[in-house]
Amino acid sequence: MSAIFNALPGIEVPVDEINQRLAHMWTDTAADGRPALAADDAKATQVNFVLHLGMKVTPEDAARQFDVVVNFSHRYPGRVVVLCPLRADVAEPEMKAKIFGECFLGKSKSDKRCVEFVMLSYSISARRFLENQVSICLSTDLPLYYWAHRFSESGRLADYRYLLSRAKRVLIDSAIAPPDALTYPWPNPSATRDLVYCRLLPVRQTIGQFLAVYPPATIVGDLRGVTVSHSPELAAEGRVLLAWLRRRLAACGAAVDGVQLSTAPLAPGGGSLAVKFDYGDAGHLFRWSGDLATGHALFEADFGTGRTKLSAAVSLLPPENALSEAMFF
Repeated sequence: MSAIFNALPGIEVPVDEINQRLAHMWTDTAADGRPALAADDAKATQVNFVLHLGMKVTPEDAARQFDVVVNFSHRYPGRVVVLCPLRADVAEPEMKAKIFGECFLGKSKSDKRCVEFVMLSYSISARRFLENQVSICLSTDLPLYYWAHRFSESGRLADYRYLLSRAKRVLIDSAIAPPDALTYPWPNPSATRDLVYCRLLPVRQTIGQFLAVYPPATIVGDLRGVTVSHSPELAAEGRVLLAWLRRRLAACGAAVDGVQLSTAPLAPGGGSLAVKFDYGDAGHLFRWSGDLATGHALFEADFGTGRTKLSAAVSLLPPENALSEAMFF
């Protein structure tokens, strides 16, 4: 049996009884003798969500990502299917299931938000039955969101065409995905969202809001280079932030093909992320640096009206908020 399957909570049930057991989960008497949640209260499902755990996932990582989805479900209740592949294949097709449910109170006692989990452990030889089983587990007439976490090869993931084609959003974390994950010809490439880009939302917002004070022509005038520096563990964030700056500067009218764009490592203790614009004879200045450990950032700028220094806050979106950003925005 899959180690990651064992690491997740839930009650093991026969695969062909998943929906029946889910219905009973809300109506059966609770273990401590109290009445279980009324069935009508358990139907606030808003989304279908498939979390696909790749072969590189450890039991500890699986438990962390499960908690992320539970936290996400506090705001967006849904039916969640967690796919747990077996590392070693077996001769006969093997599929096992667990179910798990939790409810949370919203803004009032009558605002109950419930999530239902189905965990499926499957062997490679059972792969041909998987998509049919997933479709049975999902709620009908609700959008599907698919998160592929720590998969080893884009080509291998591409075999799951049902999920990739039907999903309204396909979520990939380019910090841990194969190098070609964002350029691979997925069945619906426009649906792909990078969780790294979503985690950077507060950074993008604070830099964008600061620069929005200045005329675009002033920002891009005589711009020679842009450097994004990053700590070792934030190499993907540095790469994605640089690509975002390139797009925004192009929208401001910069001839970005003539601007030197680069990333560079920060020295130990030098912070988390930093941005520097290099100008020519105009003598303009723009620098931003942020330290995620302290939550502090600093802007330094001079666009011809005097030097400005401004302290600001800095953070990345929490994982559950990055999920909602990727799925709905």
